[in-house]
Amino acid sequence: MTADRVAGVLLAAGTSSRMGKNKLFLTLGGSTVLRRSVETALAAGLEPVLVVLGHESERARAELEGLACRPVLNAGYARGMNTSLSAGIAAVPADASAAVVLLADMPLVTAEMIRELLDRWRGSQAPLGISLYGEVVAPPILYGRALFPELRALDGEAGGKSVIERHRGEAFELKRPAAALGDLDVPADFERARAVLEEA
Repeated sequence: MTADRVAGVLLAAGTSSRMGKNKLFLTLGGSTVLRRSVETALAAGLEPVLVVLGHESERARAELEGLACRPVLNAGYARGMNTSLSAGIAAVPADASAAVVLLADMPLVTAEMIRELLDRWRGSQAPLGISLYGEVVAPPILYGRALFPELRALDGEAGGKSVIERHRGEAFELKRPAAALGDLDVPADFERARAVLEEA
């Protein structure tokens, strides 16, 4: 196992039901939300970057053309986010020591934020590294290989929250700016993210 090899698991399988259209294909800063999130993961040095697809998977595959990432199809995506997390973790290569889980609809997460997580983990070897936005735990979240069996057993909607709750005492935490939490659930979220990126 390569101690320095950390995979990226990018969850991009949802239906965007509250947005009214597929948010992954909306354009932010000259790139689609999906492409931008993959480029961020690649720039952070995650390898491989596994992109878990479900809803409109063929369109998403076309959007990923030319990027050094690996699509992973989650046929059971309609049962909830945990099925995508489980599918992504199952696809992590055997020689990766950890995986960073990301959401495709968090465009304000930067490569620097991910690298900070990696640097802290390499210094601590803790089994879990979490990002804290105020009091909210959200991606990027790093899971060491010791936690993979628990993640692969997940089913349903709550993400990896149950695993995080069980191992919070062993985790390191990185405080993040609350503004970076902005995930894209409704059109107003998209407009806020676009305004932030235009100011950057």
